[in-house]
Amino acid sequence: MIAAPLGALRHRLGLLLGRLQGLALPLRAEATLVTLTRDAVATSAIEGDLLDPMAVRSSLARRLGLERGGNVSSDRATDGITEVLVDATQRFCAPLTTERLCAWHGALFPTGRSGLARIAVASWRRPEMEPMQVVSGPPGRQRVHFEAPPTARLPQEIARFLAWFEAPPDVDAVLVAGIAHLWFLTLHPFEDGNGRIARAIADMALARADGSSLRAYSVSAQLEADRPRYYDELEAQQRGSLDITGWLVWFLASVERAVDRSETTLATVLHKDRVWRRLAGGEVNARQRALVNRLFEGFEGHLSTSKYARLAKCSADTALRDVVELVERGVLVRNPGGGRSTSYRLATNEELAELGELGS
Repeated sequence: MIAAPLGALRHRLGLLLGRLQGLALPLRAEATLVTLTRDAVATSAIEGDLLDPMAVRSSLARRLGLERGGNVSSDRATDGITEVLVDATQRFCAPLTTERLCAWHGALFPTGRSGLARIAVASWRRPEMEPMQVVSGPPGRQRVHFEAPPTARLPQEIARFLAWFEAPPDVDAVLVAGIAHLWFLTLHPFEDGNGRIARAIADMALARADGSSLRAYSVSAQLEADRPRYYDELEAQQRGSLDITGWLVWFLASVERAVDRSETTLATVLHKDRVWRRLAGGEVNARQRALVNRLFEGFEGHLSTSKYARLAKCSADTALRDVVELVERGVLVRNPGGGRSTSYRLATNEELAELGELGS
C-alpha cells in the first residue's frame, strides 16, 4: 500500500533535487529562500498566526546571508519561526536533542506568552495543564479531538522519540518525516507551538532524506492548503489504532502535491533571475528594487503609480519617473487602457527573453 507511492515520490524528489543542483548558486539560494518563506508563513497560518511574507523573507535572508532578500523589518515572532526553520533545514545533520527542541520553543515564544496567556517556555508542559486536550467549539459544547499523554511520562517518551529519530532508520527516510510528525504531535510536550515544531521536525527529516539543505517544496504550505483534511487525518489516527498506514499514505500524497507546486517555485525563481539580469545593465534605486521584490511576493492587483507612491512613500512625480524607467528597460509592461486607470505588470519570462538578458 505504501511501496508504490513511496517509490514514485522518491523518483520525483530525486529529479527535483537534480534540477536544483543544476542551477547556479544564486538561483539555488533564491529557491530555498522562496520555499522557506512559504513554509514559515504557512506553518504559522495553520495555527492562526498571519505573518507578513515580506518581513518573513527579509528575516530569512538575513539568517541565510543573502543580499537580495529584502530589507523589511521583522518582529520577534517572525524572527522566531525563521530561526527554527533555518536551524531545522540548514543544520539537518545536527542531532535533534531535548535542548534543541526547547531552544526552538523559546524562539517561537520570546515573550513567554501565547497571545495573552503566560505559558511555560523552553520546557515541557506543566502538570497543572492536565489533561492536555486539543479541543474545538464554544465553551460547554467543546469537542475533544485528542488527549496527550500525562506530563509525568514526557521525559521518558521524549527520550524514546529522540533515540528513534537519531538511530539509523529502519524505514525509508521520507517515511521518518511522516512518523516523526505524528509521533511528536501525539506527545504534545509543550503548552503551545507543538504543530509548528512537529512540522519543523518533518522538514528536518525530509532534508535528511534529500541529503541536502536546498529546498524547493513546502509541505507546510500544502498542509495549510488542506488544513481541514489535515486535522481530520490527525484526529482519525490519534483516535484510532496503532496502525499508521493510512496516515503515511496521506502524508506521502501531501508531499507529492507539495512537489507539484515546486514547479511554480522554480518558474518564479527563473523569472526573477531574468528580471534582475535585465536590470543589471544600469542603476536600480532602492524604491525600484523594493517594488520588483514586492511584485514577486503576491502583490494584489495591478500596479499603478498611485500604489507605487504609497508603497515607496514618495511623490506621484517620483513614482511615475521610477515606473517609466522600469517600463523603458522592459521589466514592467503597461496594461491596455489609459488615463487614470493606467496600470502595469511584470514582463513575462517570454517577453524578457525576446528583449535579451541584459539592459542597456
